[in-house]
Amino acid sequence: MPVLASHRKPRTKVRTTTPAVGLTTAALASVTLLSTQSATAAPAEPKPAVEEVQKKVDALYRQAGAATQEYNRAKAASASQQAKVDTLLSDVAKRTEKINEARRALGSYAAAQYRNGGIGPAATFFLADNPQGYFDQSRLMDRATERQQRSVTEFRTQQASAAKKRAEAVKSLETLTETQATLASSKKDVQTKLAEARGLLSRLTAEEKARLAELERKKKAEAKEKAAKLAARQAAEAKERAEAEEKAREEAAKESGDGSGTGSGTGTDPGSGTGSGTDSGYAAKAEKVLAFARAQIGKPYVWGASGPSSYDCSGLTQAAWREAGVTLPRTTWDQVEVGTRVATSDLKPGDLVFFYDDISHVGIYKGDGMMIHAPKPGANVREESIYYMPIYGSVRPA
Repeated sequence: MPVLASHRKPRTKVRTTTPAVGLTTAALASVTLLSTQSATAAPAEPKPAVEEVQKKVDALYRQAGAATQEYNRAKAASASQQAKVDTLLSDVAKRTEKINEARRALGSYAAAQYRNGGIGPAATFFLADNPQGYFDQSRLMDRATERQQRSVTEFRTQQASAAKKRAEAVKSLETLTETQATLASSKKDVQTKLAEARGLLSRLTAEEKARLAELERKKKAEAKEKAAKLAARQAAEAKERAEAEEKAREEAAKESGDGSGTGSGTGTDPGSGTGSGTDSGYAAKAEKVLAFARAQIGKPYVWGASGPSSYDCSGLTQAAWREAGVTLPRTTWDQVEVGTRVATSDLKPGDLVFFYDDISHVGIYKGDGMMIHAPKPGANVREESIYYMPIYGSVRPA
């Protein structure tokens, strides 16, 4: 029996949405993966703590201070070298004028010889109208020849001397150029450090700035406390010395009253007078130094400045001691080499106190553990504890 064809209508295939669902899931997974990778690749940098900012800023100011001293040294060297070059160039100009004078003298001799026609002495004698006149003229010519030789010698001497001075001037100009390059480099270094410090401070929030100010107040209070302890210790030592001296005087007077006054009086008076004279002389100079320094309080710190409207640290100390008739070098590195080194416990008003291992800062001791100094950019000349910064050492300039 034949198989009958099916009369059922064939089913229409219905497209499912499964692939779309798969694509959507893949897309979401991709987005999630990318987000995770982005977060992992570029994490937000943690903001430095205020304490870290303070340390960085202090370090930058200290580095700027060292660069300022380098700038001051290069500036002083440049000024000195410029003066030397000017002197040499002036000398070269004067010697060149002398060469020109000698050249003109030789030219006049050459012109006279040309006018004479180069006739030999024998021919001149036979052609002369008056032979005696010829001999007189001949003696004059001999003397003229001697003058010519002296002129030639003078010309050569001046020429050699001018050449030597010109060579010195060229060398000095080369040194000046190198010094000015160092000056420009130091200036750029200072500006870079200060700009970086300002950038760090500008990014602080109001709350962070308040926190920084609190840290600064705490630092100053601790330094002032140390200064007070030094002042108390110095006062106690001064009292002990005064009592010892008084006791020595009393014993000397007692011995003198017992009949040995002649010998003891002779031995005691010279030593006492010499010591007090030296101390009083330094005290008088220190008084002038501190009077000047106090008058500068409130004036701004400006790197490279030495007055009268602004100062850097070594510019202030140099100007102050100049008032007492003492000339100090320009930089902290050179000032620390002047005078006598003294211990912190033996400081007297007027002494110079230096700070940091690189000796990049200096202040003027005023007594009681305090100093007057030009602190840093953005601050004014002020009084401060010597313990505000790590002490390197101290000197007594005179």
